[in-house]
Order: sequence, then structure tokens, then C-alpha cells
Amino acid sequence: MARPLEVLAVVGTRPEAVKTAPLVLRLRREGWARVRLLSTGQHRDLLAPALAAFGLRPDRDLRLMRPGRGLNALLAAVLEGVDAELARRAPDLVLVQGDTTTALGAALAAFQRRTPVAHLEAGLRSGDLAAPFPEELDRVAIDRVAALHLAPTEGARRALLGEGADPRGVFVTGNTVVDALDLMLARPAPALAPSLRGLPEGRPVAVVTLHRRESHGAVLRGLVRALRRAAARRPELVWVLPAHPNPAARAALRGLPRRSFRVVPPLDYPDFVRLLSRAAFAATDSGGVQEEAPSLRLRYLVLRRNTERPEGLGRWGRLAGVEPRAVEEALVRAAREPRPAAGPSPFGDARAAERAAAAIRHWAGRGPRPGDFSPGRAGRTPRSSRPG
Repeated sequence: MARPLEVLAVVGTRPEAVKTAPLVLRLRREGWARVRLLSTGQHRDLLAPALAAFGLRPDRDLRLMRPGRGLNALLAAVLEGVDAELARRAPDLVLVQGDTTTALGAALAAFQRRTPVAHLEAGLRSGDLAAPFPEELDRVAIDRVAALHLAPTEGARRALLGEGADPRGVFVTGNTVVDALDLMLARPAPALAPSLRGLPEGRPVAVVTLHRRESHGAVLRGLVRALRRAAARRPELVWVLPAHPNPAARAALRGLPRRSFRVVPPLDYPDFVRLLSRAAFAATDSGGVQEEAPSLRLRYLVLRRNTERPEGLGRWGRLAGVEPRAVEEALVRAAREPRPAAGPSPFGDARAAERAAAAIRHWAGRGPRPGDFSPGRAGRTPRSSRPG
């Protein structure tokens, strides 16, 4: 009997925790792999509750983030910290997710030690290294060194193959965020977070998330002006803005009128899912919200100039850009539109972790190649997409 495959899963931010957790749970349940979970602590205060929501906690926490530590210093610390972990206990595979500094640093540390890298959510591309910044460069670099590409969509697969990735190492799995959403919706609703308990009953809610580094400064201030003007034109709405930990993102939200706006602290993942579930629509520069919204039958606006998730545009999403007047008009229009009818999400069917685990098993020579995810293919319907 073959020994278990040793996998080191590295996470540092809440989105990484949410999207990595379903795969870690799946691998541990199947038993042929032994998974250790390493936290860099990039967003430590948000990471621990996100993992706890799935019954997970890090096997080791590097606690690397310090107040005022910039991207270069953090990247250097991740490289050094993950390298020391690889030297201490060499795994067969390092698993990273997405496009964060944690993911890039862990992938580079593994590459330098000739340890294979699996990239969960591989192949996303905006085509612009300045937007999102620095995420576009991070994910391109990670995919260049990865041995195993777990692409969420067919479009991501095409991007990887167009860049020369070995097709034998590219698998279309769907996005594990749909698995995570499905797991949360299967559980009894938690007690409402204190910051959400004061929301007026009977008023529709618009959820807004803003945090992109390339928007900090004049662009973010313009988006906030657009929100103010849209709120004045749609006074029936309550606009809920979960603040990002980045001080520059939080500062732009100060002074919004309490009558229309609720700026709340970062929400634990179950609370955020519950908030999105009751929203009339969302406006976001977040990738996760773009992926979650179709499963919740939720319309959304992308408050960016581009998106690496074009599959959701049209039926569910619209690219609103960042020009304040255009954003204002898009927000006002979105408030009038009903939720779209139920239908398959282009991002997943709550079986991404199953496919990703099968892909890793196949890569390791221990099982057949799994079939690729296709939103038009019949399969289990996520709880989030079921009518009623």
C-alpha cells in the first residue's frame, strides 16, 4: 500500500482560507493524502475565524504580518518562513490558492526547493499587470512555476494553454468558493453578527465591497462619491459596506451618512454569506463576490475597469468601471432590477473540491483523470442555486 501523499497547504488571507478549506476537508476525508495547513498570518485576524467556520485550524502559524509591513517585506518574510517549513518537513506537494503575496511567496519557496506546486484557481487573467495590482503578476508567476493547475473555468484553462502550460497538468474543476458557499448554507443560520443587528427591517440591502490597491486614492474617493449620489436617489436602500483591513480602504469610507449607509467591521464568512443571501444586489471589486453571486441568484456590478471573471457578466454581472457618473447610474439601475432566475453558475456546482482532489490523485499516479467541470453539464445542484 502506497504511503499517503504529503501535502502542505499554505494560506494567509480569508479568501484563501475559504477557497482552500473545501479541498483540505476533501483530501483529509479520502485518506490517501496527509494535509498539513500552514498559515502565514497575512490577514491573521480574519484567517482564523474563516478556517474555524469549516472546523479547521492551522497546524502551524508563522505570524508574519506586522503593522506597516509592505508587500516586498511581506513577500521576503513568506519566502523565508515557508522555506524553513519546507526544510523542516519536506512535503510531496505544496498547495497554494489564488493570487496573494502568501501564494506567490509559498510557490517561489517551493520552486526553489524543487517541490511541485499545485495552484488552486489557476489561469485567471485580466491582461493588465496594473489591474488588479499586484494580483495579476502574482498569479501569472505562480502559474509559471506550478506543476498542477486547478483551473476554475474553461476560459482559465484556455489562458493557461495559450501561455504554454502542459495540458496534462491542467484540470477544469470549478471554483471551490461554490463548495464553501454550499457548506455554509447547509448549516443552521448563526446568530446575526452584532454589527448587522441594527439593519432596518423591510428595507432592501445593497452590499458594497471596495479594497483594490489600484483604486486607493482618487479612484476610491470617486467611487464613494458615486455611492453617496446613488443613495440620495434611492433612499429606500440600506447600503452595507464591510470594511477591509487595509487602512487606505477604510479611510475612504469615513463620514458616510448613517441614514443610508452601514460601514461594518470585516465579517466572518458565515455572516457575509448570510448578508449576501438577503441582498437586493451587490457592487464590488472583489473576485469572491463575483463568483458567489450567481449561486445566490444575485445581480452584481463590478467596480473595476476589467475583470478576470468574464463568465459571470451578462446574466448576473455588469462591468460598471470606475468613472463616478457611470457608476452612479449603474447603481441606480441595479436597484430597480429583480433577481435573475435560477440557473447553473458558470463558476461551479459544489463539486470543485471533489474534482481537484481527483486531479491531485491523478497527478500523483494514483487514480484516473477526472472529467472537467462544465456549467451546462448535468450534476448536483448547489443548495445556493435551488429555487425557493
